[in-house]
Amino acid sequence: MKYNSVFDIIGPVMIGPSSSHTAGAARIGLAARNLFGKQPSWAKIYLYESFAKTYKGHGTDFALAGGLLGFATDDLRMSKALDIAKEAGLKIEFIEDNSGVDHPNTARLVIGDENDQLELVGISIGGGKVEITELNGFELRLSGNHPAILIMHNDRFGAIASVTRILAKHEINIGHMEVNRKDVGKEALMVIEVDQNVGDDILQELQYADHIIQISKIDS
Repeated sequence: MKYNSVFDIIGPVMIGPSSSHTAGAARIGLAARNLFGKQPSWAKIYLYESFAKTYKGHGTDFALAGGLLGFATDDLRMSKALDIAKEAGLKIEFIEDNSGVDHPNTARLVIGDENDQLELVGISIGGGKVEITELNGFELRLSGNHPAILIMHNDRFGAIASVTRILAKHEINIGHMEVNRKDVGKEALMVIEVDQNVGDDILQELQYADHIIQISKIDS
């Protein structure tokens, strides 16, 4: 099983014209693709406030498409991403949404294929930096500035303990941890920030811990 990092490290060069509207948007799209684990065949992208008003002129549209295609923020193909997406069979619909949001540079991505679907909310906070604030209905706050593990699990006794036991065995220190659930006994999301990147061998071990459904990671 391959574990993809949610974020790629931003290089010294970012495709413009705007770090917030272009580079940040590309990172949101890339986060969605990597959490989905593959290239989607369709995407509905809801844009709010500043993103909705300027997404064509500031390149937010092609940047989001580029992220969904797996392009890094400095990829020279970025400005052609909409055409490349069409050629690759990735159908993208942009929707200007006037609902109230907490940040003007907010995008909600609903992506999928014939088998799976994922929904993610991301905000671009400036300088190419982003935060992911929602994943499949679970509230969270991820910046990609620290290594982290995202674990979808059943809300059962012992699930958290089984994970922390494995991390302690491998001397992985937890810097911050939060758990969100939609209802008692249903699915829950564990978000754990750690002090070092976690290897795939440890993630494989975590995958077989009690009540675990799915694991993704963020490398620093």
